[in-house]
Amino acid sequence: MNGRETSDPAIVAVKPANADGRPGAEAVEPRAGAEGNADRQRTLRAQDRASVTQRLDRVRQVAREKKKERFTTLLHHISPALLRLSFFALKREAAPGVDGMTWRDYAGELELRLAALHERVHSGAYRPEPSRRRYIPKPDGRQRPLAVAALEDKILQRATATVLNAIYEEDFLGFSYGFRPRRGQHDALDALVVGAERRKVNWILDADIRSFFDTVSQNWLMRFLEHRIADRRILRLIRKWLRAGILEDGVVTVSDTGTGQGSVISPLLANVYLHYVFDLWAERWRRREASGDMIIVRYADDIIVGFEYEADARRFWDAMCKRLAEYSLSLHPDKTRLIEFGRFAAARRARRGLGKPETFKFLGFSVLQRQIERGKHETIIAVAQLRERWG
Repeated sequence: MNGRETSDPAIVAVKPANADGRPGAEAVEPRAGAEGNADRQRTLRAQDRASVTQRLDRVRQVAREKKKERFTTLLHHISPALLRLSFFALKREAAPGVDGMTWRDYAGELELRLAALHERVHSGAYRPEPSRRRYIPKPDGRQRPLAVAALEDKILQRATATVLNAIYEEDFLGFSYGFRPRRGQHDALDALVVGAERRKVNWILDADIRSFFDTVSQNWLMRFLEHRIADRRILRLIRKWLRAGILEDGVVTVSDTGTGQGSVISPLLANVYLHYVFDLWAERWRRREASGDMIIVRYADDIIVGFEYEADARRFWDAMCKRLAEYSLSLHPDKTRLIEFGRFAAARRARRGLGKPETFKFLGFSVLQRQIERGKHETIIAVAQLRERWG
């Protein structure tokens, strides 16, 4: 995309992100109250942030330098300072879990509550509550189930995710964009547009994993985590959250599949799962199997793969189905499709007597090719209704 302005109000001009120190990308690509109290809070949180950052920098360094290192002592990083930061990072108006505790209720006795939580975690007495089932509408009229955790479970999950991110941000690949620090939807869209413009992309595989967050194998997930995490206390915490169950209509249901979509820890666990199941495999397939150019963009369980050759695309599609099946996942047969797309798709289709190239959606946006002058096209992102995925 060339970044030129457009008069069409239905078009969002997306240009490549600048190199601003973010993780390596795909290569194409105050609370109300007295002023004095607010000042003290800001000072304390700044001190907490400095303390936590300093402690986790060593973890990041080891993770970066020793790709096969297994971390045996991580729980001590779950400190009062990190728990405090995690509390203030939560949404103030989020729906309460089964405990009925709101953010503002908890803030009333924050230090006492956090000290008690810290003690329970480190003594092994911590037990998570079941998550409350909540439904939000999907664009197609159906309901998306979410798992709303109790407030203290949210705090501890966020703290744990912060510690684990110090490790996994050194492992995750550049084409993974979903729910990572300093990355977002627009970064993924940028990568897709730049890839379609600058690489030899003639075919797009729009892959939809069927009910991903409900079908993840918890046993495989724990095995993947053990590649890097050897602290049994951290692993037990994660296992407790996976097995805490879902409360719906007065009944608690426990399953050995799924990650509890909507929970604070779920996005990180999803990225870990797909890092081992898809990312590493897809990158290896691109290096060893593809006969032409190939781009990959993944945002959580939304996956777009671009190919130079149709034959590569079809071989990859078949191999991906087999790969996912090995780890209890599958592609949705009605939502996964291969389409002709790219700078030269319109001309090729015209020569064959076919209509305009198809469009596809990614992260709630329509992606299409637009002719800017004779023989030249650009990839654009058209506004569409954004999906509510996490509540």
